[in-house]
Amino acid sequence: MMRRLALTAVASLAALSAAAPAATAASGPLPLPLSLPLLQDDGAGTRLTVVVSGSGNPEADGRYELECGPAGGSHPVAAQACERLDQLEGEGVDPFAPVPRDAMCTQQYGGEATARVTGTWHGRQVDASFRRTNGCEIGRWNGLRPVLPNVR
Repeated sequence: MMRRLALTAVASLAALSAAAPAATAASGPLPLPLSLPLLQDDGAGTRLTVVVSGSGNPEADGRYELECGPAGGSHPVAAQACERLDQLEGEGVDPFAPVPRDAMCTQQYGGEATARVTGTWHGRQVDASFRRTNGCEIGRWNGLRPVLPNVR
């Protein structure tokens, strides 16, 4: 959404700039433009720390930094993780929301893996814990892959 607003502001500025020479010749110099707040970094990005343990896969366990817009950090598949987070936001899904207390969950066990995700997601504070203790929690974990690793 911010990208669209920024692009609209840039396009409007370009259109006004094209008309400025004719206006300047007729009425004198134009005042200096004000700064555009839409083009300034408002900190509303995605910067997450992901800590995974107990997955049984030494390559999956650890601490990862993930930044989006552009994708970067120490996360092993940062670009795909950022794409997934953007997709979830576009669908109006909050992947960090806990399982509702009244949810009916299958009683299956998905292993010892745990994860904690902290930071900001599209400018919103995040502090979420994940585990694989029942069907709802497993589904919540799997819905956030590849931000969280694929575990069995």
